[in-house]
Amino acid sequence: MTTRRRLDPAERRGELLDTGAQLFAAKPYDEVFMEEVAERAGVSRALLYRYFPNKRDLFAAVYQQAADQLLTRTELDPTRPVPEQLRAGLDAHIDYFTANRHTALAANRVLSGDPVIQAVITDELTELRRRLLHSTGLGDAPGELVPAALMSWLVFVRTLCVEWLTHQTFSRTELREMCVGALLGALRPVMDLDGAFATD
Repeated sequence: MTTRRRLDPAERRGELLDTGAQLFAAKPYDEVFMEEVAERAGVSRALLYRYFPNKRDLFAAVYQQAADQLLTRTELDPTRPVPEQLRAGLDAHIDYFTANRHTALAANRVLSGDPVIQAVITDELTELRRRLLHSTGLGDAPGELVPAALMSWLVFVRTLCVEWLTHQTFSRTELREMCVGALLGALRPVMDLDGAFATD
């Protein structure tokens, strides 16, 4: 029998989140049970439910943590050419989706209508758009066309990544280059890309 360690509430919550993250990454959402989370973490079900009243709440907290970690890994470097920034950011994004396939599919398929999960996704997309506008110089363009195009592109990237995870009928490189090409194609009619977006 596992000996329960004394942890302060923040440490205990973090441990439960880590355990939940491992299980949600390893299994489809419907195959993760709170009893298994409690057993893996070495706590009683009553204690687990004190922190997270149900599986959706646990998943939402896990997904918020994952979104925060993903944003940390996708910091953009404004000293690099824009296409390089895009590819580096997309690589980090795809790496996360690949390593956490079941988590990504749960958030974007199983719980796609859940308002809490969608709020996490919306906040993540909004922050990514802010970074893109700031780091690439795209924010210098007048009007709302570019911010709108960027938000639409970010939704496209997420949708395409989910499609790729589900079926994998094309390569990872094709996925990344399709995403880069989609952004260039969306922006070219409304702004001059010959400078910042010059490609080799």
